[in-house]
Order: sequence, then C-alpha cells, then structure tokens
Amino acid sequence: MGIAALKQNFQDWMTQQWVILFGKKITPEQNEWLLGPFGKTKGIGQKFIKQLEADEYLEIDKGEHERGLIQSINQLNLSREELDNLSRKVIDFYENTSSYEFDLKVKWNLFFKVFGGLLKILFSNRIEQLNLPMENNKDSKTLKSEIIHLVDKKTKVLKRTIWLRTFKKSEQVVYSGVYETCTIPNGQTCIKAIFPLPNGNATVILKPRVGKNGELILKSSGKKIGDSGFYFLLNDYKGNLWTKYIKPFKDTLIVSSESSNITANQTLTLWNLKVVEFKYNMKNRIYQNQ
Repeated sequence: MGIAALKQNFQDWMTQQWVILFGKKITPEQNEWLLGPFGKTKGIGQKFIKQLEADEYLEIDKGEHERGLIQSINQLNLSREELDNLSRKVIDFYENTSSYEFDLKVKWNLFFKVFGGLLKILFSNRIEQLNLPMENNKDSKTLKSEIIHLVDKKTKVLKRTIWLRTFKKSEQVVYSGVYETCTIPNGQTCIKAIFPLPNGNATVILKPRVGKNGELILKSSGKKIGDSGFYFLLNDYKGNLWTKYIKPFKDTLIVSSESSNITANQTLTLWNLKVVEFKYNMKNRIYQNQ
C-alpha cells in the first residue's frame, strides 16, 4: 500500500491517504488523457502560476489580444450538425473568454452547506483554492476573471491555459484551474478542468453536447475510471501515481446566450441530491464599450 508524503499539513495527508486507500494506482503512460499539473504543499492560488512557469519552462504570453479557454471551438470535435446549431455568442465566449466580465449568484442545499463550510475552513482558505461562496446571495457578486496563457519560452507555442477567478472586492482566489481538451478512452473529446491541490489535483472531465436552443451542455456523469467525471489524483511519497474516481459526484454546466449576455448555470450533485447551484452572468466588455 502507498503512503502519502509525510511533510505536509495533516488535513492534506489524511485526504491523500484516503485517495490511496480507496483509489487505484495507475501508470502515467497508460493514462495520459487524465494527467495534469500538481500543486505544491505551500498554497496554490497565484503561486501555482509561477510554479508552473518554472517546472515546465514556460512564460506568460503578454501580447495585446483576447484569450480564450480554448483556441477554437473545433477542438471539441462536435458533429457538423451540433456545430451549426451552437450559438455564435457561446462560441465567442469560449474563444475570447478574457473579454468577458462575470457576476455570480450561489444557492446551497442547506444540508450540504455545512460540509461546504468545513471544506472552506479546513482547506480552501489555507491553500487558496476552491473558495466557494457560502452565503446564498440574491444579489450577484462580481468576479475578476483572468485567462492566462503560458507559452514555451523558446517556441512561444501555447502550452497551458489557466483560468484564475477572484472576488473583485476581496481579491480572494475562488478558482485557479488549468483548462484543456482531452480524449477519453472511448474516443470522446471532452473539456478537462484541473484544479491543483497539495501533491495532486482535482480534475473534472466534462462531455460536451449542444442543446436544441444552441446552448452548450457540459456534463461529468460517468460510471468508472475512463469516463467523464470527477477525479482526485496524487503522488505518494515514492512518486507513485494514484487516482480516485468519485462516481456519485456530478457536474452539469449549461452555457447559453440571452440577448447580448451569456449565462451559465452550473449544478453540482452528490448521490443525485443537489449540493449547490451557481448562476453566472457574463458580459462582453468590448461590445459594451462600442
């Protein structure tokens, strides 16, 4: 049995040991579709960006241009029919994400709100990651959204896309994640969101499809390792790679266009019970200023 690295915070060690006990040891060579950057033990947040630059010999692209979560919607390998039906405004959001401003509303299931509070106290505040708002708010909170492209220092080719979201008022990091596409074992192209954690990461793999009204629907709802879904990954103290697939945890994100705005409804469920719902309203700064 593997042992999690000992020189770290006790809460982190316990969660990593749980992944080892109930998860599966895997090899990087046979699971490249699942791999992504890991965090260090001394906080994540904006420190992770500098860490990734150093570890992978990258630098921030400081060019004067808009940046997207993906470079082209064609990376999702949608069918021709789906691509024709997909809202042009939704496509613009994914290809030019940096030009959008965000407002967020949150609605918790009261039962799970307690566990969300514990997560925030034990982990989120300390590691500067996954700082979910705990209050159900009727009025939206404004987020500062930054798309950071890291390019190879020599070739200037894009290697990593980081989406950093902070509360505008407090500057507290909400999410710091790496976004890319991947091809899961059945050949389906998915969006992969990688949230670095101490000695590992939490990875959400979302399968895309287009709804009848042109909305993009992203779902993580598989049944086993190799499917879309929620994964924990980590290295033990010997450097062995482990993963735990969280089958009961599902994530559904629906991105649609309403007049000049883009809206996104995200629902997280556990054992088919709603945990929390996020409602985003995104406005394009460029169009507003014209």
